[in-house]
Amino acid sequence: MSAALVKPVLYSYFRSSCSWRVRIALSLKGIAYDQEPVNLLKDGGQQFSTEFQAVNPMQQVPALKIDGIILSQSLAIIHYLEETQPNPSLLPQDLKKRAQARMISDLIVSGVQPLQNLTILKPLGEKKLEWAQQHITRGFQALEQILQLTAGRYCIGDEVSMADLCLVPQVYNAERYKVDLTPYPTITRINKALLELEAFQVSHPCRQPDTPTELRA
Repeated sequence: MSAALVKPVLYSYFRSSCSWRVRIALSLKGIAYDQEPVNLLKDGGQQFSTEFQAVNPMQQVPALKIDGIILSQSLAIIHYLEETQPNPSLLPQDLKKRAQARMISDLIVSGVQPLQNLTILKPLGEKKLEWAQQHITRGFQALEQILQLTAGRYCIGDEVSMADLCLVPQVYNAERYKVDLTPYPTITRINKALLELEAFQVSHPCRQPDTPTELRA
């Protein structure tokens, strides 16, 4: 069977913001896929197993098996989906807006989200909540200022872009870590609008195959 005819497999964890970005992209582009849950907490973390290391040597989710290759790193996966199945587009046609979408995505993916990863927080013990709040707040202060210049209904004007795929999971994380979102009305408004879209709803952590019963909605 041709690699192109085999359904993609997403290695994912229900609450992983990086995995959620990819689930949104797959849903927006109408790509059917199977999920292979990787529990980041069970037995010390299934991502550290020999089996999963063969899938992703960095021992992180997500990883996507697609078209005969395995890709890791959420933005690399999203860029591949964008280039191979460009409709609907997740990057604006206008080059300046396209650069802004990438800038916002990188701000979140590189400047905020990694600082609240399990590998960072676990050694901090009782200080992990304070640490996460501090770095999310710093990132959101910058993001709010930027979005006031770029946003329409969503992060970049009125069309969903890669930036939106990064924003929503990060707001979910901020809520988990009890960050006060009152100072960020633009972020809050955009997040609410995006959560009304089906692709963001079906990919939500509360609706995944590996979502614990008590967290389902």
